[in-house]
Amino acid sequence: FSLTGKEALTHFPSLGPSTNSAQGKVHMKQCDLLKLSRKQKRLCRREPGLAETLRDAIRLGIVECQYQFRSERWNCSLEGRTSLLKRGFKETAFLYAVSSAALTHSLARACSAGRMERCTCDDSPDLENRKAWQWGVCGDNLKYSTKFLKKFLGQKRIGKDLRAKVDIHNTNVGIKAVKNGLKTTCKCHGVSGSCAVRTCWKQLSPFHEIGRLLKLRYDDAVKVFSTTNDAVGHSELAGPQRHSHSPKHPASPRPTDLVYVEDSPSFCRPSKYSLGTAGRTCSREGNCDSMCCGRGYNTQSRLVTFSCHCQVQWCCYVECQQCMQEEVVYSCKQ
Repeated sequence: FSLTGKEALTHFPSLGPSTNSAQGKVHMKQCDLLKLSRKQKRLCRREPGLAETLRDAIRLGIVECQYQFRSERWNCSLEGRTSLLKRGFKETAFLYAVSSAALTHSLARACSAGRMERCTCDDSPDLENRKAWQWGVCGDNLKYSTKFLKKFLGQKRIGKDLRAKVDIHNTNVGIKAVKNGLKTTCKCHGVSGSCAVRTCWKQLSPFHEIGRLLKLRYDDAVKVFSTTNDAVGHSELAGPQRHSHSPKHPASPRPTDLVYVEDSPSFCRPSKYSLGTAGRTCSREGNCDSMCCGRGYNTQSRLVTFSCHCQVQWCCYVECQQCMQEEVVYSCKQ
Protein backbone atom coordinates (compact mmCIF):
# COMPACT_ATOMS: atom_id res chain seq x y z
CA PHE A 1 0.00 0.00 0.00
CA SER A 2 1.50 3.34 -1.07
CA LEU A 3 0.64 6.57 -2.80
CA THR A 4 0.40 5.77 -6.50
CA GLY A 5 -2.14 8.51 -7.10
CA LYS A 6 -4.50 6.29 -9.08
CA GLU A 7 -6.75 5.55 -6.11
CA ALA A 8 -7.21 9.22 -5.22
CA LEU A 9 -8.80 9.86 -8.62
CA THR A 10 -11.37 7.11 -8.19
CA HIS A 11 -14.89 8.10 -7.12
CA PHE A 12 -16.63 5.52 -5.00
CA PRO A 13 -20.38 4.87 -4.92
CA SER A 14 -22.18 6.53 -2.03
CA LEU A 15 -23.15 4.51 1.02
CA GLY A 16 -26.70 5.85 1.24
CA PRO A 17 -29.71 4.30 2.99
CA SER A 18 -29.91 0.70 1.95
CA THR A 19 -30.16 -2.82 3.17
CA ASN A 20 -27.20 -4.51 4.86
CA SER A 21 -26.84 -6.76 1.83
CA ALA A 22 -26.65 -3.82 -0.58
CA GLN A 23 -24.21 -1.99 1.68
CA GLY A 24 -22.05 -5.10 1.77
CA LYS A 25 -21.96 -5.21 -2.03
CA VAL A 26 -20.99 -1.54 -2.20
CA HIS A 27 -18.22 -2.16 0.33
CA MET A 28 -16.89 -5.08 -1.74
CA LYS A 29 -16.95 -2.90 -4.86
CA GLN A 30 -14.98 -0.18 -3.09
CA CYS A 31 -12.33 -2.70 -2.06
CA ASP A 32 -12.04 -3.93 -5.66
CA LEU A 33 -11.56 -0.38 -6.96
CA LEU A 34 -8.51 0.17 -4.75
CA LYS A 35 -5.10 -0.92 -5.97
CA LEU A 36 -4.33 -3.51 -3.29
CA SER A 37 -2.54 -6.84 -3.05
CA ARG A 38 -4.59 -10.02 -2.87
CA LYS A 39 -4.07 -10.27 0.91
CA GLN A 40 -4.99 -6.61 1.41
CA LYS A 41 -8.19 -7.02 -0.60
CA ARG A 42 -9.19 -9.96 1.60
CA LEU A 43 -8.63 -7.86 4.73
CA CYS A 44 -10.51 -4.96 3.15
CA ARG A 45 -13.57 -7.12 2.38
CA ARG A 46 -13.64 -8.39 5.98
CA GLU A 47 -13.51 -4.86 7.44
CA PRO A 48 -16.64 -2.80 6.62
CA GLY A 49 -15.66 0.85 6.55
CA LEU A 50 -12.02 0.16 5.67
CA ALA A 51 -12.32 1.02 1.96
CA GLU A 52 -13.63 4.50 2.77
CA THR A 53 -10.84 4.95 5.31
CA LEU A 54 -8.19 3.87 2.80
CA ARG A 55 -9.53 6.36 0.28
CA ASP A 56 -9.43 9.13 2.91
CA ALA A 57 -5.86 8.14 3.83
CA ILE A 58 -4.69 8.27 0.21
CA ARG A 59 -6.19 11.72 -0.27
CA LEU A 60 -4.77 12.94 3.07
CA GLY A 61 -1.26 11.74 2.23
CA ILE A 62 -1.26 13.17 -1.30
CA VAL A 63 -2.55 16.59 -0.25
CA GLU A 64 -0.02 16.87 2.58
CA CYS A 65 2.87 15.67 0.40
CA GLN A 66 2.05 18.22 -2.29
CA TYR A 67 1.77 20.98 0.31
CA GLN A 68 5.14 20.16 1.89
CA PHE A 69 6.91 20.04 -1.51
CA ARG A 70 5.07 22.93 -3.19
CA SER A 71 8.31 24.97 -3.42
CA GLU A 72 10.67 22.11 -4.34
CA ARG A 73 11.80 20.85 -7.76
CA TRP A 74 9.95 17.62 -7.04
CA ASN A 75 6.48 18.78 -6.08
CA CYS A 76 4.99 15.36 -5.27
CA SER A 77 2.98 15.33 -8.48
CA LEU A 78 1.05 12.20 -9.42
CA GLU A 79 3.00 11.87 -12.69
CA GLY A 80 5.94 9.49 -12.36
CA ARG A 81 5.02 8.31 -8.88
CA THR A 82 4.82 4.61 -9.79
CA SER A 83 8.38 4.72 -11.19
CA LEU A 84 9.56 6.68 -8.17
CA LEU A 85 8.25 4.07 -5.74
CA LYS A 86 10.44 1.43 -7.41
CA ARG A 87 13.64 3.33 -6.56
CA GLY A 88 15.47 4.13 -3.34
CA PHE A 89 15.50 7.96 -3.44
CA LYS A 90 14.86 10.38 -0.57
CA GLU A 91 11.55 11.16 -2.24
CA THR A 92 10.62 7.46 -2.17
CA ALA A 93 11.41 7.44 1.56
CA PHE A 94 9.04 10.35 2.15
CA LEU A 95 6.25 8.70 0.14
CA TYR A 96 6.45 5.51 2.21
CA ALA A 97 6.50 7.48 5.46
CA VAL A 98 3.65 9.84 4.61
CA SER A 99 1.55 6.91 3.26
CA SER A 100 1.85 4.91 6.48
CA ALA A 101 1.35 8.02 8.62
CA ALA A 102 -1.81 8.97 6.72
CA LEU A 103 -3.22 5.46 7.04
CA THR A 104 -2.40 5.25 10.76
CA HIS A 105 -3.99 8.65 11.36
CA SER A 106 -7.10 7.92 9.26
CA LEU A 107 -7.70 4.51 10.85
CA ALA A 108 -7.46 5.92 14.39
CA ARG A 109 -9.87 8.74 13.51
CA ALA A 110 -12.27 6.39 11.73
CA CYS A 111 -12.45 4.20 14.85
CA SER A 112 -13.23 7.12 17.13
CA ALA A 113 -15.82 8.49 14.67
CA GLY A 114 -17.65 5.15 14.52
CA ARG A 115 -16.95 4.54 10.81
CA MET A 116 -15.36 1.12 11.40
CA GLU A 117 -17.35 -1.88 12.61
CA ARG A 118 -14.53 -3.72 14.39
CA CYS A 119 -13.16 -0.85 16.49
CA THR A 120 -14.48 2.09 18.49
CA CYS A 121 -12.91 4.70 20.76
CA ASP A 122 -9.47 4.33 22.30
CA ASP A 123 -9.87 0.91 23.94
CA SER A 124 -6.88 1.11 26.29
CA PRO A 125 -7.60 0.03 29.89
CA ASP A 126 -6.82 3.55 31.14
CA LEU A 127 -9.53 4.82 33.51
CA GLU A 128 -9.53 8.34 32.05
CA ASN A 129 -10.46 7.06 28.60
CA ARG A 130 -13.42 5.15 30.02
CA LYS A 131 -14.57 8.32 31.80
CA ALA A 132 -14.15 10.28 28.58
CA TRP A 133 -16.41 7.79 26.79
CA GLN A 134 -19.07 8.21 29.52
CA TRP A 135 -18.95 11.99 29.05
CA GLY A 136 -19.53 11.66 25.32
CA VAL A 137 -15.98 12.24 24.08
CA CYS A 138 -13.92 9.68 22.25
CA GLY A 139 -10.17 9.14 22.18
CA ASP A 140 -8.49 8.35 18.86
CA ASN A 141 -7.82 4.62 18.72
CA LEU A 142 -4.13 4.58 17.83
CA LYS A 143 -3.63 1.21 19.48
CA TYR A 144 -6.00 -0.53 17.07
CA SER A 145 -4.83 1.38 14.00
CA THR A 146 -1.12 0.56 14.47
CA LYS A 147 -1.88 -3.10 15.18
CA PHE A 148 -4.11 -3.42 12.13
CA LEU A 149 -1.72 -1.46 9.92
CA LYS A 150 1.18 -3.84 10.57
CA LYS A 151 -1.07 -6.74 9.64
CA PHE A 152 -2.36 -4.91 6.56
CA LEU A 153 1.07 -3.89 5.24
CA GLY A 154 2.76 -7.20 6.08
CA GLN A 155 6.50 -7.80 6.25
CA LYS A 156 7.25 -8.89 2.70
CA ARG A 157 10.87 -9.65 1.82
CA ILE A 158 12.01 -8.55 5.28
CA GLY A 159 15.62 -9.51 5.89
CA LYS A 160 16.19 -10.53 2.27
CA ASP A 161 17.28 -7.35 0.52
CA LEU A 162 18.30 -3.78 1.21
CA ARG A 163 15.33 -2.08 -0.48
CA ALA A 164 12.85 -4.09 1.56
CA LYS A 165 14.58 -3.11 4.80
CA VAL A 166 14.62 0.54 3.73
CA ASP A 167 10.92 0.55 2.77
CA ILE A 168 9.90 -1.08 6.06
CA HIS A 169 12.10 1.31 8.05
CA ASN A 170 10.55 4.36 6.36
CA THR A 171 7.05 2.94 6.82
CA ASN A 172 7.74 2.65 10.55
CA VAL A 173 9.07 6.23 10.65
CA GLY A 174 5.64 7.38 9.45
CA ILE A 175 3.84 5.33 12.11
CA LYS A 176 6.16 6.68 14.84
CA ALA A 177 5.54 10.26 13.69
CA VAL A 178 1.81 9.76 14.35
CA LYS A 179 2.49 8.15 17.74
CA ASN A 180 4.77 11.01 18.76
CA GLY A 181 1.99 13.46 17.94
CA LEU A 182 -0.47 11.86 20.37
CA LYS A 183 -1.62 14.49 22.86
CA THR A 184 -3.73 14.46 26.00
CA THR A 185 -6.88 16.58 25.73
CA CYS A 186 -8.95 17.44 28.79
CA LYS A 187 -12.51 18.64 29.38
CA CYS A 188 -13.86 20.28 32.55
CA HIS A 189 -17.21 19.30 34.04
CA GLY A 190 -17.27 21.38 37.24
CA VAL A 191 -19.85 23.97 38.27
CA SER A 192 -19.66 27.18 36.17
CA GLY A 193 -16.87 25.76 34.05
CA SER A 194 -14.50 25.08 36.93
CA CYS A 195 -12.17 22.11 36.71
CA ALA A 196 -13.29 20.42 39.90
CA VAL A 197 -14.11 17.43 37.69
CA ARG A 198 -11.87 16.88 34.68
CA THR A 199 -11.81 14.15 32.04
CA CYS A 200 -8.80 13.55 29.79
CA TRP A 201 -8.37 11.42 26.67
CA LYS A 202 -5.83 10.82 23.91
CA GLN A 203 -6.11 12.81 20.69
CA LEU A 204 -3.97 12.84 17.55
CA SER A 205 -2.21 15.96 16.32
CA PRO A 206 -3.51 17.55 13.10
CA PHE A 207 -2.00 15.71 10.15
CA HIS A 208 -0.39 18.92 8.91
CA GLU A 209 1.91 18.85 11.97
CA ILE A 210 2.89 15.28 11.19
CA GLY A 211 3.59 16.22 7.55
CA ARG A 212 5.81 19.09 8.65
CA LEU A 213 7.77 16.73 10.93
CA LEU A 214 8.25 14.19 8.12
CA LYS A 215 9.47 16.96 5.80
CA LEU A 216 12.15 17.83 8.37
CA ARG A 217 13.08 14.13 8.45
CA TYR A 218 13.33 14.22 4.63
CA ASP A 219 15.66 17.23 4.75
CA ASP A 220 17.98 15.29 7.08
CA ALA A 221 17.53 11.86 5.45
CA VAL A 222 20.41 9.39 5.86
CA LYS A 223 21.97 7.42 3.00
CA VAL A 224 22.42 3.79 4.10
CA PHE A 225 23.91 0.52 2.98
CA SER A 226 23.65 -3.08 4.17
CA THR A 227 26.15 -4.54 6.61
CA THR A 228 26.35 -7.89 8.41
CA ASN A 229 25.99 -7.91 12.16
CA ASP A 230 28.27 -10.75 13.33
CA ALA A 231 26.65 -10.83 16.78
CA VAL A 232 23.19 -11.71 15.49
CA GLY A 233 24.19 -13.18 12.14
CA HIS A 234 22.05 -11.15 9.74
CA SER A 235 22.31 -7.95 7.73
CA GLU A 236 21.37 -4.54 9.08
CA LEU A 237 21.08 -0.98 7.78
CA ALA A 238 24.14 1.18 8.33
CA GLY A 239 24.89 4.81 7.62
CA PRO A 240 27.62 7.45 8.08
CA GLN A 241 29.64 7.65 11.26
CA ARG A 242 28.40 9.67 14.19
CA HIS A 243 30.86 11.32 16.55
CA SER A 244 30.03 8.99 19.43
CA HIS A 245 30.73 5.81 17.44
CA SER A 246 33.98 4.04 16.80
CA PRO A 247 35.22 4.64 13.23
CA LYS A 248 35.49 0.88 12.81
CA HIS A 249 31.75 0.37 13.17
CA PRO A 250 29.17 2.05 10.91
CA ALA A 251 26.29 3.77 12.69
CA SER A 252 22.79 2.34 12.51
CA PRO A 253 20.12 4.86 11.48
CA ARG A 254 17.90 6.06 14.28
CA PRO A 255 14.28 4.83 14.31
CA THR A 256 13.16 8.37 13.45
CA ASP A 257 15.56 8.83 10.49
CA LEU A 258 14.23 8.61 6.94
CA VAL A 259 16.72 6.53 4.95
CA TYR A 260 17.54 6.11 1.26
CA VAL A 261 20.00 4.10 -0.84
CA GLU A 262 20.56 6.11 -4.02
CA ASP A 263 20.96 9.76 -4.95
CA SER A 264 17.94 11.50 -6.44
CA PRO A 265 17.78 12.86 -9.99
CA SER A 266 17.67 16.64 -10.35
CA PHE A 267 13.97 16.68 -11.40
CA CYS A 268 14.86 19.66 -13.64
CA ARG A 269 13.86 18.02 -16.93
CA PRO A 270 10.92 15.73 -17.79
CA SER A 271 11.63 12.09 -16.98
CA LYS A 272 9.77 8.99 -15.90
CA TYR A 273 9.89 10.39 -12.34
CA SER A 274 8.42 13.87 -12.90
CA LEU A 275 7.37 16.46 -15.47
CA GLY A 276 10.36 18.68 -14.71
CA THR A 277 10.15 22.29 -13.57
CA ALA A 278 9.41 24.13 -16.86
CA GLY A 279 6.38 26.37 -16.41
CA ARG A 280 6.33 26.03 -12.61
CA THR A 281 5.60 29.26 -10.72
CA CYS A 282 8.27 30.41 -8.29
CA SER A 283 9.24 33.24 -5.96
CA ARG A 284 11.83 35.62 -7.41
CA GLU A 285 13.30 36.40 -3.99
CA GLY A 286 12.96 32.82 -2.82
CA ASN A 287 13.32 29.71 -4.96
CA CYS A 288 13.34 30.76 -8.66
CA ASP A 289 17.09 30.18 -9.10
CA SER A 290 16.92 26.69 -7.62
CA MET A 291 13.62 25.58 -9.13
CA CYS A 292 14.41 26.84 -12.63
CA CYS A 293 17.77 24.98 -12.59
CA GLY A 294 19.69 27.95 -14.04
CA ARG A 295 17.41 28.27 -17.09
CA GLY A 296 15.95 31.58 -15.92
CA TYR A 297 12.32 32.55 -15.53
CA ASN A 298 9.58 34.46 -17.32
CA THR A 299 7.84 37.46 -15.78
CA GLN A 300 4.16 38.06 -16.47
CA SER A 301 1.72 40.67 -15.15
CA ARG A 302 -1.96 39.91 -14.74
CA LEU A 303 -5.00 41.58 -13.20
CA VAL A 304 -6.56 39.78 -10.25
CA THR A 305 -10.10 40.42 -9.00
CA PHE A 306 -10.81 40.18 -5.27
CA SER A 307 -13.45 41.22 -2.74
CA CYS A 308 -12.73 44.47 -0.89
CA HIS A 309 -14.32 47.16 1.30
CA CYS A 310 -16.61 44.58 2.88
CA GLN A 311 -19.30 45.73 5.32
CA VAL A 312 -21.76 43.80 7.47
CA GLN A 313 -25.32 44.79 6.55
CA TRP A 314 -28.37 44.44 8.80
CA CYS A 315 -29.15 41.78 9.60
CA CYS A 316 -27.34 38.89 8.20
CA TYR A 317 -25.14 39.36 5.19
CA VAL A 318 -21.86 40.92 4.10
CA GLU A 319 -21.71 43.34 1.18
CA CYS A 320 -18.41 43.73 -0.70
CA GLN A 321 -17.08 45.67 -3.65
CA GLN A 322 -14.98 44.09 -6.40
CA CYS A 323 -11.45 45.47 -6.66
CA MET A 324 -8.66 44.71 -9.12
CA GLN A 325 -4.92 44.76 -8.67
CA GLU A 326 -1.91 43.89 -10.77
CA GLU A 327 0.00 40.76 -9.82
CA VAL A 328 3.42 39.71 -11.10
CA VAL A 329 3.90 35.98 -11.72
CA TYR A 330 7.27 34.30 -12.25
CA SER A 331 7.53 30.93 -14.04
CA CYS A 332 10.49 28.76 -15.03
CA LYS A 333 11.62 28.86 -18.65
CA GLN A 334 11.69 25.74 -20.84
